[in-house]
Amino acid sequence: MSASSISAELELDTHVETVLHEKMPVRTVGRKATITKEELFQAALNLIGPQKSISSLSLREVAREAGIAPNSFYRHFKDIDELAIALIERSGIVLRQILHQARLKALKQSSIIRSSVNVFIEQLDADEGNLSLLLREGYTGSQSYKAAVDRQLNFFQQELQEDLVRLERLNHSNMAHPDIAAKAITQLVFNMGAQVINLPSSDRQEIAEQTMIMIRMILEGARHLDESKIR
Repeated sequence: MSASSISAELELDTHVETVLHEKMPVRTVGRKATITKEELFQAALNLIGPQKSISSLSLREVAREAGIAPNSFYRHFKDIDELAIALIERSGIVLRQILHQARLKALKQSSIIRSSVNVFIEQLDADEGNLSLLLREGYTGSQSYKAAVDRQLNFFQQELQEDLVRLERLNHSNMAHPDIAAKAITQLVFNMGAQVINLPSSDRQEIAEQTMIMIRMILEGARHLDESKIR
């Protein structure tokens, strides 16, 4: 290749580099060009704690934690409230799956109550923070957040009802009003969670044991309920 050809090629490369540089968007150091919903969820979870609701966060705080420009937030959510409700729904789905798997495993061991309560307690300290989020927003959040948590509790109740019916069939027993029993157990366990969430792990076991006894009372009562005496 001649010297003139090499010189011409170098000039072309320089021109192309200049054009590409001018057309490429300028990125701020440390910021991501794109962001996923999951990354925004994680950024919000990183910022909230036992005493801090999602409603106290600003959009800029979440964007800064996620490493994006504030405008990138709007690609997924219109505001913090929409992110919060989506995060509550996500947390409910994740937690329901964890508890459902625990109950399925317990069905083979006849320890469904202890297994479920223990898994519930373990989730209080889990890094994901799904349970603590539901408990906090369900008791101290805004009305829209509480409504979102209530919807998740209804799902917990429905799935627990299905598992109770399945358990009764395996044990060849019958339960009156499994829907009401499931509702009572769901409310009892979540109330227990709200009670122990700020306690050290060593102080939670006694309350957990009491909760297990209460659940057994509910189940035994449902199995031996004489409806003629309550009408």
